[in-house]
Amino acid sequence: MKIESGTLLFIGDSITDAGRARPVGEDKGLGGGYPSQVNTLLGATYPERKIRVLNTGISGNTIRNLKSRWQKDVIDLKPDWLSIMIGTNDVWRQFAGTNNLDSVFPEEFVKTYTELLLQTKPLVKGITLLTPFYVEPDRDQPMRKRMDEYGKLVRQLAKEHGCRFGDTQAAYDNALKSMAFGALAGDKVHPSPTGHMVLSRVFLKTVDYRW
Repeated sequence: MKIESGTLLFIGDSITDAGRARPVGEDKGLGGGYPSQVNTLLGATYPERKIRVLNTGISGNTIRNLKSRWQKDVIDLKPDWLSIMIGTNDVWRQFAGTNNLDSVFPEEFVKTYTELLLQTKPLVKGITLLTPFYVEPDRDQPMRKRMDEYGKLVRQLAKEHGCRFGDTQAAYDNALKSMAFGALAGDKVHPSPTGHMVLSRVFLKTVDYRW
């Protein structure tokens, strides 16, 4: 999925949102996270391609929320390439003591994700699926174990639907060999600038970016 001239859209939850502008983040309004970093790197490396980067991430979103706004925040924007990272809130709400009606369990997660992919694949040149993650070194910790399950679901969805796949959890696990989790994400979910660059590198690898 080599990105040429066209529009690249990022959608997801707070990790993607990162304080972006409304209604659509672009240029200086991309927020302080990985979409902005990717925009900077693509612009600096491939200025002749004039790649337009957009951000429609919204804090707190689950895959259920993405479905409710998919037409407006994806289809209507007519992206050439799409990156999706979702699942953190779907898992977190299972552990947060909130009403389970707010949680999205695996069956609904896969069903809804599949519907969105089938709707969108014919309209774009390529889709990247990024796993949700939890910056927790103990793989037996309950939320980390559950997040890994959702990561496997995303991997399988990417395989079944011919999407590019980025394993963000594996990238954080590698970084945790040399860094404390606080340097990557103080609350284990919302990345620091360095943590966002880990995500940027994962995404860029899926689109064959050459450093």
